[in-house]
Amino acid sequence: MEQAIIIEKSIFIVVIFAITMLMAMYATLAERKIAAWLQDRIGPNRAGPGGILQPLADGLKLFAKEEFLPNTPNKFLFVFGPFISMTMALMTSAVLPWGDKLIIGGREVVLQATDIDVALLYVFAVLSVGVYGIMIGGWASNNKYSLMSAMRAASQMISYEVAMGMAIIALIMMEGTLSLREIAANQEGMNWNVFYQPLGFLIFLVCSFAETNRTPFDLAECEAELIGGYHTEYSSMRMGFFLFAEYASMFISSAILAVMYFGAYNYPGMQWMAENVGVNAANIIGIFVLFAKICFFIFFYMWVRWTIPRFRYDQLMNLGWKILIPLAIVNIIITGVVILLIKS
Repeated sequence: MEQAIIIEKSIFIVVIFAITMLMAMYATLAERKIAAWLQDRIGPNRAGPGGILQPLADGLKLFAKEEFLPNTPNKFLFVFGPFISMTMALMTSAVLPWGDKLIIGGREVVLQATDIDVALLYVFAVLSVGVYGIMIGGWASNNKYSLMSAMRAASQMISYEVAMGMAIIALIMMEGTLSLREIAANQEGMNWNVFYQPLGFLIFLVCSFAETNRTPFDLAECEAELIGGYHTEYSSMRMGFFLFAEYASMFISSAILAVMYFGAYNYPGMQWMAENVGVNAANIIGIFVLFAKICFFIFFYMWVRWTIPRFRYDQLMNLGWKILIPLAIVNIIITGVVILLIKS
């Protein structure tokens, strides 16, 4: 029995990793298509029907590129940096609930790689380690522009993690749990957390842009000042890993937003579907509903990128320390007062 569960979980982890990588790969095509649509041009349309094979062509091009190793005394760290970024981007998916239970062969199959009581703490721990890949890669490049970019990225992520953590504290106070599965289950129907924590959601959303180095917070890759940022000295698939990790992080952060604030796999009428059509049918629809929410947030990330110019660095830091953190503290106080009033 235990061996069957281990095999089941292993297969599920491989499937989730594959889906994450596939979503990240085709997010690059979506980015270029959405940018073309917003700028009234065509976008990629040569590789395959409508450009559908463009991500594969880009991947093959990166594999075929010559590997360049700069004159650095830290060659191991230079190679290790992209590996950390890529690994951390994928590891976060392990604790996300991708749907409710399915009944297969008389057994209940949980659509989650692992359900730990402190899933939110795990997510923040992994996200915090992700910055080491950028920092190590920039420092080991032996390039002053790469180092400056890595320092920007590190200070930016540390600054916005404070406000993000405080936004989550208000949600934990309301939910009373750190388990993402329980948070998802508590949002049955349209009982979504975004209606109870609108300010917390807004703070978390803004911080997500900063954590993933997306416009208007892409100061780490500011080509006008720092050439290519922390991956200036990278080529071939090492650079591809950094770029791929950004899109994988965008997919995972969209999934976290959907799970914590937008009901995860829940949708109106899900209970009725389970009672009248079948549990499996209702829960399979829930999986597609969750991915629809994720795709909406990915589109939103891209829409913002091609609409809003990047901030100056002092504006970025002022927003994080002088606006978002005080707002997050106010949100915690308001949440605490409301909980006390309801309980009394």
